[in-house]
Amino acid sequence: MAIVRVTPTEIDVKTGLFDRRPRQVRIANENVRVIEIAQVRDELAAYPVLQGPRRIFEVRTQDARLRLSFHKRSRRWLLEGLEAA
Repeated sequence: MAIVRVTPTEIDVKTGLFDRRPRQVRIANENVRVIEIAQVRDELAAYPVLQGPRRIFEVRTQDARLRLSFHKRSRRWLLEGLEAA
């Protein structure tokens, strides 16, 4: 299966202290641990001017795969896609 795009929704993400990679995601008032980071995509050189640069993470949790994006200018995490296991 493939990750299904969803309406970008703001989400709470806890990151590592030094590498700033996602370690835990809060979904529906439940903290879910990130098991693996499958892919990282930097959009630091080419990005829409209004949005600013962002970094996209495809992560795997125990129950699902998620596509998370971190917008550097606004310092927000968004959930952009998911695939239920």
